Parts: sequence; C-alpha cells; structure tokens
Amino acid sequence: MADALAATMAGMLEVVVCYATDRAEFLHPMQVPQGTTIGQAIEGSGVLLAFPDINLVTQPVGIFAKKKTLETTLRDRDRIEIYRPLVADPKDSRRKRAAKKDASSLQR
Repeated sequence: MADALAATMAGMLEVVVCYATDRAEFLHPMQVPQGTTIGQAIEGSGVLLAFPDINLVTQPVGIFAKKKTLETTLRDRDRIEIYRPLVADPKDSRRKRAAKKDASSLQR
C-alpha cells in the first residue's frame, strides 16, 4: 500500500492490463505516468507479444467492464480489459438449455 501511495505522489498510476482466453490469462500490474492512454498501457504491458492474435482494431477494450476507446486517459487503479468475441450467443445457449430441460422433464 505504501508503494501505491508513493507512486501516486510521484505522478504515477497503478493499473492492471487483463486479457483471458479459454486456456490462459494475462494479468499485468504496472505503473504508468499520468496522462497515459489505454492503448499506450496495452502496448507497454507486453500482452500483444504474449497473444499475437489480439487485434485492437476489431476487439473492443474497456475499464471495469465498460467499453472505452484506446485514447481514453487512465486513472489510478484502473483495470484495462481486452475483450474477445463470444464463443456462443448467450440467448441461443439459454434456449438450448431450456429445450433440453423441457425434453428431460417430458421423459419422466
């Protein structure tokens, strides 16, 4: 906690860059200068080297589950998230589960 306070007083922000796949996760806490953007933090985190399939042109990014642009200026303790496309449509998944449940209750 003392390190975070010292960093804030020195004009640095504590942020975390996050990305997850079905097989791996990337959580990189880092200190960045005030005025740093989401795009700059992502580039500086190393996530693009670790996951070369990330495409910041097509994949949305955000802070704490709220979509933002790459030009958004960071604040202290922001969690930067890189989102990937959904594997399945949640509505379709619910319909399939409901149909399966209805079918199993009819067999009883």
